[in-house]
Amino acid sequence: MTVLVTGGGGYIGSHMVWALVDDGQEVVILDNLSTGFRWAMAPEAKFVQGDVGDAALLDGVIRDHAVDAIIHFAGSIVVPDSVADPLGYYLNNTVKSRELIAAAVRNGVKHFVFSSTAAVYGDPKTIPVGEDEPLKPLSPYGTSKLMTEIMLADVAKAHDFRYAALRYFNVAGADPRLRTGQSTKGATHLIKVACEALLGKRDRIEVFGTDYDTPDGTGVRDYIHVSDLVAAHLLALRHLRDTGEVLVCNCGYGNGFSVLDVLGAVERVGGGKLPVVYGPRRPGDSPKVVAGVDRIRATLDWKPAYADLDVIVAHALAWERHLGQRNQI
Repeated sequence: MTVLVTGGGGYIGSHMVWALVDDGQEVVILDNLSTGFRWAMAPEAKFVQGDVGDAALLDGVIRDHAVDAIIHFAGSIVVPDSVADPLGYYLNNTVKSRELIAAAVRNGVKHFVFSSTAAVYGDPKTIPVGEDEPLKPLSPYGTSKLMTEIMLADVAKAHDFRYAALRYFNVAGADPRLRTGQSTKGATHLIKVACEALLGKRDRIEVFGTDYDTPDGTGVRDYIHVSDLVAAHLLALRHLRDTGEVLVCNCGYGNGFSVLDVLGAVERVGGGKLPVVYGPRRPGDSPKVVAGVDRIRATLDWKPAYADLDVIVAHALAWERHLGQRNQI
């Protein structure tokens, strides 16, 4: 049995590949390397360079590598970019996901784990937000992911096909063994940006919005360590293989931290002062989003190992320093 990981050269995808290899599983990666890195992939995994929307390529990869499960990360993830380029996001995140799902059905792949997002909730009225709350995304990014969830649900009703849709909250940190981490130039993840600014790789960090209805006026998010997130994927895959039951669940810790909380943690852990500037709110951003986590803990018996903001920041800083050394070689 082989697991196909799409986007396996990217931030979360590369962590997933390492976790699968550590678990003794056979892995094949499909990535077009538009934002991913060949060096970030575990060498034990097989690699195919190509596009997830290429139906003929998908058929060949699934057949040639005896794929029995797919974990789908490939896609575009920047909320403001999706507002500016909605059609691009619907193509990359929805249309191409449709091709991948069709290839799975066509080739008898029964298990599919999907990288979804808390952006499907939009501005939730209940905090923490549970999986059964209304789905009202505020951006084309969130809508593109929700449309894929809808396709997966419909396909599961029509075919011998089961899926897990994992709705990520804010992913951060890096592999504690420094094998991979967030490496994309111009990344927009808050902790990544703050670590870069602390180390002098950026001249400033901008806080978008200080007038939200939150304790300090800045947006509040639930931050999850990337290694805990990929551990949840392993458990979700096992759940599909063992039970054949569809699963939709949040991936977060159930704790919210404001933007200023995060910047304070970066300064505390890194021992420096950040160059902060303040700006207006960005389109598509929610004031506060925190995960309800009862389902993932009960269904998957998921026990996170790194549920501490300072630990997440420490691992992100360690990776940023490592990346700087790597780029100097």
